[in-house]
Amino acid sequence: MRALCWHGKGDIRCDTMPDPVIQDADDVVIKVTACAICGSDLHLYDGYMPTMESGDILGHETMGEVIEIGSGVSKLKVGDRVVVPFNIACGECFFCKKSMFSLCDRSNPNAEMARKAMGHSPSGLFGYSHMLGGFAGGQAEYLRVPYADVGPIKVPDGIPDEQVLFLSDIFPTGYMAAENAEIEPGDTVAVWGAGPVGQFAMQSAWMLGAGRVIAIDNVPERLQMAATYGKAELINFDEVDVYDRLMEMTKGRGPDRCIDAVGAEAHAGGSVDAVVDKIKAAVFLGTDRPHVLREAIMCCRKGGTISMPGVYIGFLDKLPIGALMNKGITIRTGQTHTHRYLAPLLEKIIGGEIDPSFVITHRATLEDGPGLYKTFRDKEDGCIKVVMKP
Repeated sequence: MRALCWHGKGDIRCDTMPDPVIQDADDVVIKVTACAICGSDLHLYDGYMPTMESGDILGHETMGEVIEIGSGVSKLKVGDRVVVPFNIACGECFFCKKSMFSLCDRSNPNAEMARKAMGHSPSGLFGYSHMLGGFAGGQAEYLRVPYADVGPIKVPDGIPDEQVLFLSDIFPTGYMAAENAEIEPGDTVAVWGAGPVGQFAMQSAWMLGAGRVIAIDNVPERLQMAATYGKAELINFDEVDVYDRLMEMTKGRGPDRCIDAVGAEAHAGGSVDAVVDKIKAAVFLGTDRPHVLREAIMCCRKGGTISMPGVYIGFLDKLPIGALMNKGITIRTGQTHTHRYLAPLLEKIIGGEIDPSFVITHRATLEDGPGLYKTFRDKEDGCIKVVMKP
């Protein structure tokens, strides 16, 4: 099969790889009908995620048709259309029984490696390093899916792939980000990052009762999308100081809820802390660029909440912990418990409450993938979201 493979920093290739096979009784194999490049894939592309190996198959936003099932699978059959959550969960461990699927205790075969880095291991992830399981990803013609009775959700015929594909990650991630923000009716919600996750966080904030949504970015097409689809007020951080503008917009109180939909590779114009972050990362003296988190702590109102769907990888420098503590701010984090949201968010799509395909700007084949990684990373050609059809 053809698949997008990682061969080092900035080196993605479309290679010919062995087709996946059933390895365990609860596996299925799907023929991929649509897959996407996620913003968190750029951390792999840019070389920030450790334990990648040359030839690893990338991708964790995937859907397709079941073509083979293991002997222990009872909920799926050959021919079913399914969306596959990006994280892998057993459904039976302590955390899965609490619906905390991204913390599954059993799905990462390399849990000891993750434990040494984080204290405990989260769940396994498709296409996202050996520390998180070494699972082949779904930017490929075929994908093996473990724990198939727990993860994939069947989607009805008649709904285009592009409307349901993002149930695999970014729609649930944006929704959980808004949920973690603890939005109360009428709240002002500020969202740093108007990429795909930020776009879904904005729409989800409205679903959960927000009174105002403010989008913070510097890419014109992202800001326009946030205004058009997310009904957001806009801040371009290249043009104004974010703190000053938010204080002006909220009469000095600050936004009630702040969502960091940027994560490890924040850009912030010429701000001193962002420049230092970038230099440290370039010479391997730092793993992350946490400008947005610093700024959110300073901007959030006293007693407010910061939600962090943006992916961080290692250690963060110079966070204003004093401000965080003295202002009584709550921070809620975590990889998305995707499985928890699949059915209710599918119902929102079927009911016409949202059409997630609005974020797609580029449609392509796997062969186009290597070039589109760079286009997406560099925000060229108006690229906000890439969907590939093998």
